[in-house]
This record gives sequence, C-alpha cells and structure tokens, in this order.
Amino acid sequence: MKITTKIIAALLVILLLNNKYAKAQESSDLNAITTAVPFLLIAPDSRSGSMGDIGVATSPDGSSQHWNAAKYAFIDAKMGFTVSYSPWLRELTSDIGLSYITGYYKINDMSAISGSLRYFSLGEIEFTDKFGVSQGTYEPNEFAIDAAYIRKLGKNISGSVTLRYINSNLTLGQTVQGQSTVAGQAIAADVAVYYTKDVRFGKTKGNVAFGAQMSNVGNKISYSEGLETDFLPMNFRFGPSVMVQLDQYNKFTFSMDINKLLVPTPPTYKEDADGNTVIDKGMDPERSVGNAIFTSWYDAPGGFSEEMREFFIGTGVEYAYDEKFFVRGGYFYEHETKGNRKYFTLGAGFKYNVFTLDFSYLIPTTQRNPLENTLRFTLLFNFDDAKSANI
Repeated sequence: MKITTKIIAALLVILLLNNKYAKAQESSDLNAITTAVPFLLIAPDSRSGSMGDIGVATSPDGSSQHWNAAKYAFIDAKMGFTVSYSPWLRELTSDIGLSYITGYYKINDMSAISGSLRYFSLGEIEFTDKFGVSQGTYEPNEFAIDAAYIRKLGKNISGSVTLRYINSNLTLGQTVQGQSTVAGQAIAADVAVYYTKDVRFGKTKGNVAFGAQMSNVGNKISYSEGLETDFLPMNFRFGPSVMVQLDQYNKFTFSMDINKLLVPTPPTYKEDADGNTVIDKGMDPERSVGNAIFTSWYDAPGGFSEEMREFFIGTGVEYAYDEKFFVRGGYFYEHETKGNRKYFTLGAGFKYNVFTLDFSYLIPTTQRNPLENTLRFTLLFNFDDAKSANI
C-alpha cells in the first residue's frame, strides 16, 4: 500500500514524540528509545501541560487519573469530571487531536474510584495503492479506557491501582507490503502512591507532597501476527511538590516530575568475523516485559552516563489567587541524544461558579513540536460546587 502525505506526516510526528527523530540524529551518540502507542505519554490536561508536563505530586484535581490516581483520596470534592482537548499538528491540519475525559467519585473518606477515556484521532486519511488509485478514506485512531481504585493507606499517604485497555487502529485492516494488519490491543496497569502533609515554614503555612507512579505495564503490542511485537511506553515517574500559603488569598506551588522509560535501550551492533550482525554493546532488546522493567535501569550501551541521560524532567510553578485565578509556567528537558525535547510552557486558569477552565501554551526551544502555536484547554466540573450553587 501507498499512504498519502498526510498520514506519513502524522506518523512521523508520533515517532518524534517517541524520541526517534531528534535534532541530534546526526550524532553518533544518538540512541533514543522507541515504543508503541506513544500517545499514552502525551500530557492530556492543560493544568499539567502548562507546568512543564508534570503532575505526579501536584495537588489533586479532576485530571489526576493520568499522573497519579492515588491523589483522588485527598481531593476535596465528592465527585467531578473533566473534559480536555489538545489540537495536534495544527499548522498542518485541523482534524488531528487528543481528547481526554475523566471522572472520579469518593466512596468515603478512605477510598475512591475513577476512570478515563483517552482518544487520539489522526483525522481523515486517504489510502492509495502503489499506482495512486484510491482505496478509500479512513479515520485511523487510538484510544485507551481505564478505571482505578484508590485507598488511603494512612493519614497522609494513599495508593492506587489502575487497569487500562488500549486499542491502536492505525491501518484499519489494510494490507501493507503483502501483510494483513489488525488493530493493536493491550491490557496494562498503573500502580501509584501519594504522600501529602501540611507543614509550616516559620510562620507561613504550607504543604509538602511526594508522588510516584509506574504506568502502562502490560503486554507487548502488535499490528499483525507476522510482525514483531513492541513494548508499551512503560514509565516510572516520581517527584516532589511544595506549596507555600502566603496569606488567605495567595499561594505558590513548586513541583517537579522525573521520568524514566522502563523499556530496553537499543544496543549497538557490529559484524563478527563471519559477517553476521551481533550486539557490540548493551543487551538484547528481545526480552520479556518483567525482565525489561528491571534491566532497563542498566542496559544502556554507553553505561552509567548514558543511563542517566535517559531521565527526562519537567518543572513547574503555579500561582493561585483565592482558588479562583491561576497563572502557571514550566520547563521540560530531555537530553539531546535521547530525543532533545526542550520547551517552556505557560498557562492560566479561571474558576467561575461550578466550572474551572484551564488553558496551556507550549514554546519549543530546540526542535519543532506538534503542540507549538496551539492553545489547549480543560474544563473541570465540580458536583459539590453545583450542589452549593443549587444547580
């Protein structure tokens, strides 16, 4: 099959997100990690997206499902939901985007449940054969549905378990190079913990928090029985957050997320005396999921120094006035040999009655980014506020 320019561009950007096409690709040290379904790593909500793509230890909100579902145990509201939308490749097309819907419900003071739907659309794409004859117009897409159970493990700590179904239908059953294709499917799980404690910095009230999450741990995914299987973007995320309450109305929050993919680092290869290609440095990438989670911490062919370059970091700050007006900023860093994604983020939020509307904007500092020159938004609805407002 021959695919039109539009789908090629879209798939290239997906690979870019997955750290394959970096500015440093001409460097001999480039060794980016690739996985299937990288849309699972896209920051889906505007609050986190405006704070450098962080959220593992920030205060609980309606979109905590993606970052750390354990935070729902400490959320103030009884129940609520959010709707988020992130346009994708806006400078190229208008029909590619990520939609995200979440909901949560506190069973009691000790436990809660939550769920979400993430839908990534590649828009309308025309498939043609090698002679350019149209084979029909399709709408490739990927989605994930998940549900979580959250429980307090103590006065200041909680934990969560999330189950996720993933469906990636990029070719819609088309035959590619003589090989029939199917939708890739997988089952995955997240495990997370969250710690929060009110403190004082001298006479100033504040809060310290810490979160950790292992996400997308599941079976490998394939788009055909005859093709190799690929790892899901299994990721370990952890970080702290510090809130300072200046007075009754003003507060600042400073947060950081540190991430590492729990999948094999590609080894380097060489030819042996018989002309066969063999591994020169590193480990065989064909491993089980369980083995990959443990060995991913020490399998980089460049040793410890390369292993440290595989951590990517987001930092963010949020100013809140009377819990009704928010201004946010952040920075995301990834080493140039591992993807070279570096960008600033900005955003704001406004709470009116029962609704909170958040916006975010991304400014790349190195390579182009599919979210640049794009305004993302999240709408949060709080049922407790609705009751108090008699809605």
